[in-house]
Amino acid sequence: MRTIDLARLDLAQYIYPGDGVIFQQGCGEALSLGEAFAQQRAAYSGARVFFGSGFSRTFEPQHADHLRFSGIGGIGSLRKLASAGALDPIPCHISAIEGLIRAGTIRAEVVMLQVSPPNERGEYSFGLVNDYVRTAIERARVVVAEVNRQIPWSHCDRPLTAGEITVAVETDRAPLELPTAPFGDIERRIAANVQELIPDRATLQVGIGAVPEAIVASLADRRDLGIHSGMIGDSVVGLIERGAVSNAHKGLDEGVTVSGVLFGTRERLYRFAHKNPQIRLCPTSYTHAIGVLARVKNLVSINSALEVDLTGQVNAEAIGADHIGAVGGQLDYVRGAAQSAGGVSIVALPAAGRQGESKIVSRLSGPVTTPRSDVDVIATEHGIARLRGRGLRERVKAMVAIAPPAHRERLLREARETLKGLL
Repeated sequence: MRTIDLARLDLAQYIYPGDGVIFQQGCGEALSLGEAFAQQRAAYSGARVFFGSGFSRTFEPQHADHLRFSGIGGIGSLRKLASAGALDPIPCHISAIEGLIRAGTIRAEVVMLQVSPPNERGEYSFGLVNDYVRTAIERARVVVAEVNRQIPWSHCDRPLTAGEITVAVETDRAPLELPTAPFGDIERRIAANVQELIPDRATLQVGIGAVPEAIVASLADRRDLGIHSGMIGDSVVGLIERGAVSNAHKGLDEGVTVSGVLFGTRERLYRFAHKNPQIRLCPTSYTHAIGVLARVKNLVSINSALEVDLTGQVNAEAIGADHIGAVGGQLDYVRGAAQSAGGVSIVALPAAGRQGESKIVSRLSGPVTTPRSDVDVIATEHGIARLRGRGLRERVKAMVAIAPPAHRERLLREARETLKGLL
């Protein structure tokens, strides 16, 4: 490993035109390296950058003059790239990304990391994100690391060594943060409706957004919960501190909260995770693999959506051409929960949007993220619809019952036209 001053970093020595470049996603994005990468982009014109989620303002649509952007979708700040046509969304499950990198479909000649300073054994930590980066490192020609003094040393499935890093720069910079999404009365009502589905000793997977956060906040009175999730936020720390989480009955990883990424704040989640053996960050081949999820006991998967149709098809990606979300890990966990002993998957969303439009629809306006053949429970503030194993007639009736009251008659009428002979 060679360590140099950030001001003297000439990325053209390491990155070639047309290279595939992978940054850590979300709060783990290496901000200083990203800024240098964007500023020097003309030197390696045609480089292809792959993103997971994004919360920084580092990359702008005008950077497509020399860079080519792709990623799993328009999550967070990446929506502006997608809206401008600068990001090419790749519809894929989180569980598939490592395989796509190994196959070279998602190219990884260069990996840009943000890591913690080394511990007393000289081992670096991936800090906030350990998802598919280890696989990318194994494929990479060059690994550039930003060693940031403000990144927690979190326990990972295995640490990073100096021998795996090509060149490093040292920084002391606040990492990106993602505070808990605010929620109100509607989200609390949704949370109340799913309480019966989340017993003591359940193992939680929690997605991103106000509705999942409201559900987590409602679980403080539970005991012996476990966590096996693609991501965790500040709210999980609250459950652990209140004694609701023990990880004692998951069936694996006893006593340990398992996640792939930390999406939270410095004063809450990052500080809690620093050198804390109760938290372990693992790659997607462990957090999202159906073989692993099938071994988890009482897995309760909690995710949200943009809209759901009357037969149970879920759209969590886009409204028309506007890419807002991603395929992500939703279907991985829906299927994993179906294989888990005592498992249940919940897709929860407000029944109506900001303009009063129904999110329970007769026809999706975007792609199918979770097929109706896999869906289990849909929840809104008006109740829950148990769909697994039910016929279309029963599904329509159950979904109309949790739609906004003002839209129910219209939805039934449209369903009769679409599903002639069934209603």
